[in-house]
Amino acid sequence: MPYTEQDHERFLRMLFDCAVDAVLPSRVLPPFLPQEPKGRTVVLAVGKAASAMADVAATNWKGPLSGLVVTRHGHAHRSLSRHNDIELIEAGHPIPDQNSVAGARRALELAQGLEKDDLALVLLSGGGSALWCLPIPALSLEEKQRITSHLLLAGATIGELNTVRRSLSQIKGGRLAEAASPARVETLIISDVTGDDPATIASGPTVRSGGTLADVLEILARYRLELPQAVQKAVRERSPPAFDENRNRCQIVAAGKDALAAAEQAARSYGCDVLMLGDAIEGEARKAAAEQALIARKVTQSGTPTVILSGGELTVAVRDRNGIGGPNTEFLLALAIELGGIEGVYAIACDTDGIDGVGENAGAVIRPDTLERARAKRIDPQKALDRSDSFRFFEALGDLVVTGPTQTNVSDFRAIIVSGD
Repeated sequence: MPYTEQDHERFLRMLFDCAVDAVLPSRVLPPFLPQEPKGRTVVLAVGKAASAMADVAATNWKGPLSGLVVTRHGHAHRSLSRHNDIELIEAGHPIPDQNSVAGARRALELAQGLEKDDLALVLLSGGGSALWCLPIPALSLEEKQRITSHLLLAGATIGELNTVRRSLSQIKGGRLAEAASPARVETLIISDVTGDDPATIASGPTVRSGGTLADVLEILARYRLELPQAVQKAVRERSPPAFDENRNRCQIVAAGKDALAAAEQAARSYGCDVLMLGDAIEGEARKAAAEQALIARKVTQSGTPTVILSGGELTVAVRDRNGIGGPNTEFLLALAIELGGIEGVYAIACDTDGIDGVGENAGAVIRPDTLERARAKRIDPQKALDRSDSFRFFEALGDLVVTGPTQTNVSDFRAIIVSGD
């Protein structure tokens, strides 16, 4: 186990890098590429890993391949430019924009041009729900933006968000598969959601998924939102998407558990015990921090160097809209406060896509002296947490982790070291 402040931080960063490397498209996608069709192949890729996934597919494809990539602004992979037949659209995330509408509309156009001997190769990754956004005709983009923004700020779970999105979309919930019929549809997915349900990832554009109007209204009511009567009527009267299930297959090629397994193997190779909390942790970031602080305190009593690993999708209920932060920095700030400077405990929390919330950082790290250093700079940790301003807190300390877009996305990664020193 490392024994200096710098060694601990390098060790944490190494664990995160191992986790990300294990779920890169170049590693996980090739074994899952399907048999090439008699006819044409059109790749339709959406999400923060879409650019790299499409590049891997095109590079490994023997026959002709064309299609479309829709990814977050700034997330285009430089290698994609090698493939002249693949269009690129960069769009808004987490709030959709006009490019999100253009990307979804173009994906449907390409799918509708396919015939029975053709293949729609759909490549999905986290962020796809916002990046493909084509509201039903009764709903404007502005209203969809308002609903999305309100749910995000209120701390809605990804499952709740996507239940609402599916019902209000012309491409989600199996509508893309319907557009591609009668072509064969193969969907390969890098999952960023707990449970790895294909109906939830990117809101399931090729999955005939449930979710009634009553479910949507219940979720919206929980967060004090209402749908106009005209929109409710449109949702109620929609027919389920129609396509042949026998010509439609979805496969998960990478998920949070794969990233955590790689980090666990790396930690054990350094002689550490590992306490694995799993990849399905959800809920408020500060609540998860309180729970994991208790676990870390118990582990310190053993005297054995231990790494506590967890993943999942935490949320932030924003208390002050002037604050800046994401689930990972909020988790760490709350964790530092809960630990109170206990010796020998260090932690990292980062989003595997390289973007925590709306900041340009992946996350941050904490040390036993995090609170002490903050107070020396006249920064009150509790006030920063109360203002939902965790980004500025860690920026002032120089403790942000900045990676840039990683070209993958299996949600959050958290590692707590109990050094045993």
